[in-house]
Amino acid sequence: MVIRPYRAIWMSVLLAVVLLGVFVVVSLLLRHSNTGAIFGLSDQIAMMGVGVILAAGSMLFATPRVRADASGIEVRNVLVGRKFAWDEVLSVSFPDGASFARLELPEDEYYGVLAIQAVDRERAVQSVRKLRALHRQAWS
Repeated sequence: MVIRPYRAIWMSVLLAVVLLGVFVVVSLLLRHSNTGAIFGLSDQIAMMGVGVILAAGSMLFATPRVRADASGIEVRNVLVGRKFAWDEVLSVSFPDGASFARLELPEDEYYGVLAIQAVDRERAVQSVRKLRALHRQAWS
């Protein structure tokens, strides 16, 4: 089973397009503005480069993913990922008021699961139910 956030992907793509568009427009208008400073082609290219970097950075929020099967669960958040065997996980929870689900671990620790977000509403509920069912099967 593979779970990805739904609305976070759409928002990341939208933000990336807006950022890139704004920086391209600003870089094109840079040479023709009357600010007293002289902007050249290299400044325009640098401005577009900043837009590309910021757009790519916003796309990082579309990368969270969960892969789960009978042997365990692999959680990839924005930049880091971790794999857990089901016997390491006490439960899958989604506390009231939380933005995302989490795996409850021994010794009062937990690991956030950014792929299951509250803004996804019913999709998040179904995802947590599926993970809990896999967890129960592994403990049986």
